[in-house]
Amino acid sequence: MPIIRIQNLNGSDEFNYYEGLFDPKIFIEHGQLLFAWSGSRGTSFGPHIWEGGNALLNYHTWKMVIDTTKIESDFFYHALKSLTKQIEDSAHGASALVHTQKGEMEKLLIPVPSNKKEQTAIANALSDVDALITSIEKLITKKRAIKTAAMQQLLTGKKRLPPFDQTHTGYKQTELGEIPEDWEVKTVFRIAGEAKSQFEDGDWVEAEHITDRGVRLIQTGNIGIGEFVEKENRKYIYEESFAKLRCKELIAGDLLICRLAEPAGRACIFPKLDEYKVITSVDVTICRPKETEVSREYLMHYFTTSQWFRSVSDHVGGTTHKRISRGALGKLLVPLASLDEQVVIANVLSDMDKDIVQLEMRLKKTTQLKQGMMQELLSGRTRLI
Repeated sequence: MPIIRIQNLNGSDEFNYYEGLFDPKIFIEHGQLLFAWSGSRGTSFGPHIWEGGNALLNYHTWKMVIDTTKIESDFFYHALKSLTKQIEDSAHGASALVHTQKGEMEKLLIPVPSNKKEQTAIANALSDVDALITSIEKLITKKRAIKTAAMQQLLTGKKRLPPFDQTHTGYKQTELGEIPEDWEVKTVFRIAGEAKSQFEDGDWVEAEHITDRGVRLIQTGNIGIGEFVEKENRKYIYEESFAKLRCKELIAGDLLICRLAEPAGRACIFPKLDEYKVITSVDVTICRPKETEVSREYLMHYFTTSQWFRSVSDHVGGTTHKRISRGALGKLLVPLASLDEQVVIANVLSDMDKDIVQLEMRLKKTTQLKQGMMQELLSGRTRLI
């Protein structure tokens, strides 16, 4: 029999198994309401409906058997879900992992409509929104998979887009494998024009230079995989430090490559910010290839591929902080189509990104709607017809 662990409640299909006699109390069927009393804040901790088949319960999860003559099980699930944050806040554990106790759970009070039809109506409304959220999540996963497949095809030349598919003749063998005969393989440093001014690290900024206003400092945490990540806790350095350190000012459109894990090699295009002057840290390489020769959007997409991260990983060193040197980064190879084809490829992949971002925004809004509905319906402030 499979044993349900915390990760299985989050969708993992990797199970431990038990063979032999077991206590019927830990037997679980499809649709069983479970409560993970030990887990991660905001994810595994809290109530779950078991979607799998027959299984056995492990130590970190309770099985909840509902007296359906008094309360609808679906209503109880949503009511318990609405209390998860409250339970987490009072749970034990200062880290991301928390746990609560059975005695504390038993004291929780839940407002319940006396009419079971109203319980059912509330549960159905919230379940409908849950179903919508699940469908959007599945669509996002599908779109991401399609984009990954498209990248593997387009960024290696295995798939050519019009009109370049009309001029395609054959393939040639290179250090990166087979690419179209009219493509090239270049090092990152060569792509940057083999000029230090076009391929250089940010500045060595130490704690004594940091302040809460002045010259904006972009850190490694602002660089995501193919995206710039803006954060609330923004860092700045003194104007005097900018002059003393002879800092290099960032320009909108710069390609920023993070040399520090995790993962090393992730990159983004620096956007135009509402800051009068911006610099970056020494673990970030600023890459400025000529826009008349190379599409920075094309490079940014290539720097999100598994092939790129494998090549970076092969050159990562260090013990405490894993990083790739700028010299090693500059020697890494990139497959390059003509500029016109690079632009077409980048546009297709960027359109896919926009589609995914729109779905993520829709998911966020729907999740916020669900939270509002739970607050209204499960408190009785809003009554359904």
